Amino acid sequence: MYVALLRAINLASKNRLPMKDLAEMFLAAGCRDVSTYIQSGNVIFNASASVLKKLPKKIEAQIADQFGFQVPVIIRSSEQLARIVEKNPYLKEAEAAKTVFVFFLADEPEASAIAKLDAQRSPPDRFDVSEGNIYVHLPNGFSNTKLTNVYFDSKLATKGTARNWATVLKLLELTSRS
Repeated sequence: MYVALLRAINLASKNRLPMKDLAEMFLAAGCRDVSTYIQSGNVIFNASASVLKKLPKKIEAQIADQFGFQVPVIIRSSEQLARIVEKNPYLKEAEAAKTVFVFFLADEPEASAIAKLDAQRSPPDRFDVSEGNIYVHLPNGFSNTKLTNVYFDSKLATKGTARNWATVLKLLELTSRS
């Protein structure tokens, strides 16, 4: 099982994309067992390796054609999600479910780019880059940080999308079902 994570879908009145239409795109692309989770662009599915290889670019192009906006489509397997949960360095933080987020990156950033990230950009916020993901601990909340998609995208030369810890755990649960 896999999850596709789309960035900035259905936020307020921006980038409106009905989940039914999104699920239909995945079915038409050759995916099986397709379902969505909440309205923010999480698609759970099965797919063969050949379908999976082309899927992000195919869905990105179809969204651009049908809905007129560009969004990255980032895919993680159930096994990758399990490793993400296992490796989270901030699980022991108080209020982890409310203050911990994961940025899922489209590409593994270069070590030289990671080294240029500013650990003091937004105190008391902290981050840790690991295996194409960024764990962030945001004690003052997501809306009060300078550790944003724009910051990480520009410094790491890739695209990413964030999910709160509760959503990460739910996506693991949904992709772990047989």
